[in-house]
Amino acid sequence: MAKRGGGGGDDIFEALQDFTSKDNWDKFFTLRGSGDYFEWYANWRSIEAPLLSLLSGSGGTDLRILVPGCGSSSVSEKLYDAGYRQITNIDFSKVVVSDMLRRNVRSRPEMRWRVMDMTEMQFADGSFDIVLDKGGLDALMEPGVGSKLGSKYLKEVKRVLKLGGKYLCLTLAESHVIGLIFAKFRFGWETSISAMPHEPGGGRFQTFLVTIVKENLDRLNPVISSFDESVLDYNTAQASALVSLMENENKIREKTSSAHDILYNLEDLLLGAKGNIKELQPGRRCSLILGEQGDSLYSYKTVILDAKQQPDPFLYHCGVFIVPKIRAHEWLFTSEEGQWLVVGSSKAARLIMIFLDSSHSLASMDDIQKDLSPLVKTVAPGEPADEAKIPFMMANDGVKQRSIVKQVTSPVTGPIIVEDVVYENSNGDNSISTVSDAKIFRRLTFERSSGLVQSEALLRKESFQMDPSEAEKKRSLISSKSRKKGGKKRSDSCNSPHGSSGNYEVDHASLASSYHSGIICGFALIASSLESAASLRKKVKTVIIGLGAGLLPMFLHGCLPFLDIEVVELDPVIFDLAKDCFGFTEDKELKVHIGDGIKFIQDRNVSGSSKAVVQDEKRDSDANAQDEYAGIKILIIDADSSDLSSGLTCPPTDFIEEPFLLSVKKFLSGGLFVANLVSRSTGIRKTVISRMKSVFTQVFSLELEEDVNEVLFASDTAACTEMDRLPEATAQLQRLLKFPLPANHIVTENIKCLN
Repeated sequence: MAKRGGGGGDDIFEALQDFTSKDNWDKFFTLRGSGDYFEWYANWRSIEAPLLSLLSGSGGTDLRILVPGCGSSSVSEKLYDAGYRQITNIDFSKVVVSDMLRRNVRSRPEMRWRVMDMTEMQFADGSFDIVLDKGGLDALMEPGVGSKLGSKYLKEVKRVLKLGGKYLCLTLAESHVIGLIFAKFRFGWETSISAMPHEPGGGRFQTFLVTIVKENLDRLNPVISSFDESVLDYNTAQASALVSLMENENKIREKTSSAHDILYNLEDLLLGAKGNIKELQPGRRCSLILGEQGDSLYSYKTVILDAKQQPDPFLYHCGVFIVPKIRAHEWLFTSEEGQWLVVGSSKAARLIMIFLDSSHSLASMDDIQKDLSPLVKTVAPGEPADEAKIPFMMANDGVKQRSIVKQVTSPVTGPIIVEDVVYENSNGDNSISTVSDAKIFRRLTFERSSGLVQSEALLRKESFQMDPSEAEKKRSLISSKSRKKGGKKRSDSCNSPHGSSGNYEVDHASLASSYHSGIICGFALIASSLESAASLRKKVKTVIIGLGAGLLPMFLHGCLPFLDIEVVELDPVIFDLAKDCFGFTEDKELKVHIGDGIKFIQDRNVSGSSKAVVQDEKRDSDANAQDEYAGIKILIIDADSSDLSSGLTCPPTDFIEEPFLLSVKKFLSGGLFVANLVSRSTGIRKTVISRMKSVFTQVFSLELEEDVNEVLFASDTAACTEMDRLPEATAQLQRLLKFPLPANHIVTENIKCLN
């Protein structure tokens, strides 16, 4: 910082090794003695004209002016003599305040002097028209000190200014100072920077005046420069650095203005950038950063949502919903539509949604909650609430016990986890379950979509105990290329759940996933064709795109043995996991192809056309082969999307584009198309259904109440069951099933025709 002023010697300035220390300032002013002025830079002669011009443009001489960190500068006296009588000077040095008061008490009786810390002002909100800062912020922002004190001070400046008031900051405009000013006064403040006339003999530093006007906080304004860099030839490096900062800041502001989601400053929100944040405003949504250095351990990206009007009373006045880093990219949490769905589920009048990132990875959830508790109270509606009245919520899968069975990383899918879990109250009562007596489920999950269980199977104890020597013989006989029907090739890590006794196996005679049951319920739409095929001992060609753990194809294979099933799976690692951990096996009626599902259907369409020509020429010799299959086919899409930000979790977007749907129509030739749809966006759902209706003459929907899955069925034939005959067709389907579906999974009455 440049020094100006007369006398004192080096020992005086040595007292100010720390510009933020009250004791050092007291020592400094004591050594200087009383009755003398001290100006660090920008004496009255250089700032008089521009300063008085700004003040005259702000109203009459009855402006209420605050001079924080006043020191022994003469600027307050000069302003008083120019007619501005309502001036309040504050400084945390009792020595200098006492000296200035004695000097002015008679000649300037209306001027006020108070001992006060400028970072903790004792004034009401909106007390001043002008805050005149002459080097105060620069002193708080000495290199090595950091921005904590500067941030506290600017927060106070914003608070004590009236609407329409001005913050006038005389500064050397060092990068770290200007950077903080720009960040703190970004939204809803009008900022301009001018250069003060250079003083002869004033040293090599230029003084700048930053003028910031407190507006209605409803828009983002660019920073305006009122000086020409080319004329500041006495310190071109200082001016060039400032110009570069302004250009970068304006780029940020322009980008922010055009962005859909503006990231507000907490102080601006508290000052009314989005209305009174302490009051509920139905439908209001705003984003901000909660927490900063010195106030909390961490900073948090935050979205505040005030619930829209609803007929039912809210369970909570205010709630906090924490989104873990691994799920922060999901549509449910990143999109506005998804966030409003979370608000509705939370039953909170105001939901404060907190997004965790890598900076929080080492903190426990208890630490996070303790750090957040005082922060969320600042944006909670009404009076500061008791911590117990602000519940903390988080996305939860209801798992009581969890054991990792296997973890692998696939170059196609990324990290994959196989785990055994016991759910809360999995026995259907309030008893405490143990792994030995509770229902145990084996799950397949992908890290890229941790909120979605890809596959889930019920485990059961093996129904017989094999002699150890026989068991060893069996293990030695099973290989990846030679499997008997019903055999299992499983790695040691995929056998018994942790903490259990005995051997466990996947129960392929039951379905744990309700949407799998929903898919099979939809077969009632073609129950007559299936019954006809079964009675005539014909095969029904069934293609499933997406293997997962292989649970659906294994169940179908055992439950409807007349289905000839081909599964297409893109990732060979998934295929290995299905075999090793979920007991999946192939045979002549159940085969897996590793490849792209879309290309598989396209290739079948091409090969089917070629075969038709050959069959036409050799009709008699191929008659028996043709008679092996029924005239109906089934195609099931049960694959997930790798891009959850699209709002479509299942299937991948390419599978609901019109070109693929047309390929499906050609492949099926009147059969049944089934797609597992997972999307919380009503807009995406409408788009998918609209495309399917444009291709197929009949489209049906089965929404599962307890899940986000919706199963869509489509066909281009009149062979589908009429809706009024669906109960009869359901009974017809049940007679065909070798394994009965659970009663609560038979939901054909919920199938709706969308045409």
